[in-house]
Amino acid sequence: MATDAAEAWRHCFKQWPLELERRGVLVTSFGEQIVFDNFAASDAMLLIERRAPDAVGARMVLVPFQSIQALKITEIAKLKSFEPLGFVIPPTRK
Repeated sequence: MATDAAEAWRHCFKQWPLELERRGVLVTSFGEQIVFDNFAASDAMLLIERRAPDAVGARMVLVPFQSIQALKITEIAKLKSFEPLGFVIPPTRK
């Protein structure tokens, strides 16, 4: 199951919607919430750029995809923006 989650996160970051800024809050399995302003994705890891340095001065963090627990989107976005990630908006009744 961890591999499936890692693959889902890899897909999410590699197919990031063009309409959204590359920022948010990454929640990791080691209990940290990392506010970021930019990122890059490889096949195995996510490289995130912090908005401000942490307590030891680190500005960049490499996180393996299997260590990602959640992603908080801080941008105002329409649900339609997430369709490239595979989300389907159910039809509404009229």
